[in-house]
Amino acid sequence: MFDLEQYIQEKCKAVDAHLDSILPPEDLVPIELHRAMRYSVFPGGKRLRPVICLAAAEAVAGDGSNAMMSALALELLHTYTLIHDDLPCMDDDDLRRGKASSHKVFGEATAVLAGDALQALAFECIGRADSHSSSAGTLTLELASAAGSMGVVGGQVEDLASEDATPDRTVLERIHSRKTAALFVAAARMGGITAGASGAVLEGLTAYGRSVGRVFQLVDDILNVTSSTEELGKAVGNDAAKGKMTA
Repeated sequence: MFDLEQYIQEKCKAVDAHLDSILPPEDLVPIELHRAMRYSVFPGGKRLRPVICLAAAEAVAGDGSNAMMSALALELLHTYTLIHDDLPCMDDDDLRRGKASSHKVFGEATAVLAGDALQALAFECIGRADSHSSSAGTLTLELASAAGSMGVVGGQVEDLASEDATPDRTVLERIHSRKTAALFVAAARMGGITAGASGAVLEGLTAYGRSVGRVFQLVDDILNVTSSTEELGKAVGNDAAKGKMTA
C-alpha cells in the first residue's frame, strides 16, 4: 500500500541533501550572506513544490532523477519569495518556519541580498542540469514566468494593493493564482518536461498544479484565523490585522 507521508519524507530528505551540496558553505566569503541564505533554506518547510516536481516526473516516466535540479530551483526561488515577503516594506512578518525571519537576524539589506542570491542560484541549478540540457531553455522559461509580473511578483503587488479594499472574488482568485498557484503549476510542469511530457499530459499536470496551489492558499487563509503561531511556525491573525483580502 502506498504511504504518502513516507513518500514525502523520503523526497524531502533527498531534496535537503542536494540543497546542502549546492548552497555555498557558511564559511565562504561573503560569510554573512551565505549564512543568511542557509538560515532561510534550513530547516525547510514542507518542500511541497520540489516534491510535486519529482512526483510529476515519476508519473510521466517512472523516474524523477532528472528532475532534481528543477526541484532544487523551485525551492530556492520559493525561499527567496518568503524572505522578501517578510520584509517590513512588504508583509512585515517577524516569524517564518518557526524562527525569526531573515531580516530580524541579519538585517534588511542582507535579507534582500540573500533573497536575490537564492533566486540567481535557482536559475543556476537549471543551467547545471546536464542530464536534461535539451530542455533547459524551456525549464528556464517556466520558472521565470512563474516568478515574474504575471506570477509571484505580480501576485504580491496585488496582494499589497488590496489591503483594506472591498473584498472581490475575481481579484482574490487572481492573487491566489499568481502569488501561490503559479509556482505549483511550474513545479508540476517542470517535472513533466524533464520526463518528456507533452500535449495532454502536460495540460493535465498544469491543471493539477493550479488546483493544488489554490487549495493550498485557501487552507493557509483559513489557518491564519483558526490556528496558532506554534502550530504554523509563523504569525497568525495578521491577515485580518492588516486588512488583507483573503478567502
